[in-house]
Amino acid sequence: MTERVRQTTSSQHQMPSVADYIVHRLAREGVDHCFGVAGDYVFPLCDAVDRSSEVKWIGCANELNASYAADGYARIRGAAMLVTTYGVGELSALNGVMGAKAEHSLIFHLVGMPSYQNQRLRKIAHHTLGDGIFGNFVNISAQGACCHAVITPENCMVEMERLIAEARYNNQPAYIAVPMDFAVTPVVSSEVKPVRLASNEESLSQAFAAIEKRVESAKSIVVLPAFTLARLGLQKEAQKLIEALGCPFATTSMEKGMIGEGHPYFAGVYLGAVSDEETRKIVEGADLVLDLGGVNLNDINTASYSAQLDASRIISVGLNDVQVGQRIFGSVRLADMLSALSKLKRKLAPYRRKPAQTARLDGKPSERISMKALYPRYASFLRAGDTVVLETGSSSPGLTPVALPDGVRVESQVLWGSIGWATAAALGIALADPSRRTVLITGEGSHQLTANEIGTMGRFGANVTIFVLNNDGYMIERALEENPDWTYNDLAKWKYADLPRALGCADWFTAHVETLGELDAAMKQARSSKSGAYVEIVGGRMDLPPVLAFAHTRLGEMYGSAPSLAQ
Repeated sequence: MTERVRQTTSSQHQMPSVADYIVHRLAREGVDHCFGVAGDYVFPLCDAVDRSSEVKWIGCANELNASYAADGYARIRGAAMLVTTYGVGELSALNGVMGAKAEHSLIFHLVGMPSYQNQRLRKIAHHTLGDGIFGNFVNISAQGACCHAVITPENCMVEMERLIAEARYNNQPAYIAVPMDFAVTPVVSSEVKPVRLASNEESLSQAFAAIEKRVESAKSIVVLPAFTLARLGLQKEAQKLIEALGCPFATTSMEKGMIGEGHPYFAGVYLGAVSDEETRKIVEGADLVLDLGGVNLNDINTASYSAQLDASRIISVGLNDVQVGQRIFGSVRLADMLSALSKLKRKLAPYRRKPAQTARLDGKPSERISMKALYPRYASFLRAGDTVVLETGSSSPGLTPVALPDGVRVESQVLWGSIGWATAAALGIALADPSRRTVLITGEGSHQLTANEIGTMGRFGANVTIFVLNNDGYMIERALEENPDWTYNDLAKWKYADLPRALGCADWFTAHVETLGELDAAMKQARSSKSGAYVEIVGGRMDLPPVLAFAHTRLGEMYGSAPSLAQ
C-alpha cells in the first residue's frame, strides 16, 4: 500500500470500469487469486477477474468453502479476495468471513448487488425477500467486517482507499458491495492517496518508557507472541526482541510453530493445567508476561480455563495500542513497538532450555492405530518448509503438545472453531505459497462438511497431502459432553479413500490404513507423491488425545454448572 494512486483528468470513457478498478487496486495489495462462486448479480466482478492479467479466478464448490479458502490464503499472503453474489451467496460465505474477523485475517469480500436502477424501482427480484428492499443484507454482512461500503462510480476511488486503510489497520475483513450496473460504469476520477499507517510518536515513546521501566524491575520475564504477528508477517521482529531480552517465550495453540520450537529460548506450549510442568512454572511464575500482539486466552487455549495468570503482571502490546497496568497508550502500531523494544537489554543471564526430546514412534506394525502412536508419526512426517493445517476438532489439540521441526508452519482456527474450516483453508494456503508442501490433518466429522473442495484442489494443482481420521463419528463432540453415545454424534459411513478419484483427482496417491505398519508405509508413499495424497486412518471411537481427554473432565468449568434436577 505504498504506491501513490493517481488518475489524470482524461475523458470519462478512458477511465476503467468500477469492477476493473477494484480488481486492479486489490491486486496491488498482494492479491493474485480470487476465491468465489459465480452468480448473475456478480457477473461483472467475475468478468473483471477473468480478464485481469494480475488475478486468477479460483471457483470453489460453494461460498462457505470459498470464504474458508480466502481465510487460509490471507494468513499466508496478508490479504485475500472473495467474490460472492447478493443475498444467497454472501450469507453462505458469512460464517467463514466472521471467522476471519475473529482471528484477524484480512479478506476483501466483494458482493455483486442488483442494479441501482432496479433498486430505485423497487422491483421484486430473485435472491431477495420479495419486498422491494435491497439493503436487507448489507448490515448483516457488514457485521463480518471491520468496514464496509456500497460502491458507486463517484465514490469508488476514495472509498477503496478508506476500506483498504481500515482493513489494514485492524487486519480484518472489508465488505464491498457493488450494484451490477455501477460495476460496468467507468469510475469518476478523483485525486487519492493511500493512507500510511503509522504510530503517534509521543504515544510510542511513552509506551516504550513504561515497558522499559517494568522490564528493568522484573526478576523474570516471559514473552507470549500472539497469532497476529504471523498475520502481519512480524515473526522475525518478535524473535529479534526475544533474543534482545534473552528471556524465554511460550506459545498457545494459536501460535504453535510461529517461531521455531528448536529455538534455545523456547519454553514450550502453554496450555494451562495440561502444560509441561516447567512451561507452566515459567509462564505463571514470571514477574512480567509480555504479550506481543494480543494473545487470546480463550477456553481452548487455556485448556478449559485452567490457566493461572495474574493480569497485573501482563503487559499487552496490541495491533494499535499498548496496555501497561490500567494505562492505555493509543495510536501505537505493533510493528513500531516491536522495533523500539528490540533495543531493550537485560542484565540477567539469558534463558536456555533443556533440549526437547523427539517423540518416540511406538507400536508394532501389526497393532491398531492409537492416538498415542499417531500424533508422534504426524510430527515425524513433517519437514521444514511444510505448512500443516489442523482441523478444529481433535486434530488441533492432538498435535499441539507434540514438538515439531523448525520451519514447519502451523495454521488452525482455535478461537472461531468452525468445523470444516481446515479442508477448504488448505486450498487457499496451498495456492498462496506453492513452494511449501501443505499438509492437512483433519477428522471425518469436519471433513464431511467441506470435502467437495478436494475437486478444486485437483483442478488448480493444489497438491495437498491429506490425513483423515475415521473414528466413527464426531470425536470432538463426544469428548465435550458427559454422554458420548448420543446418535447425533454419528455420521454417514463414507469410503473416504475413494473421494479423490470421485472428485477428479485420479492421479493422487490414496490409501486406507488400519494398522501402524500400513500407516507407516502410506506416509512414506505420501511423502514421495508428486501430486496430492490422501490417507484415511481408522482410529478408535473414544481414543482421545490427552488435551481433549482433560477437557472431558472439565465440562462444568467450560460451560458452567447446570442446576441438578429435582428427584
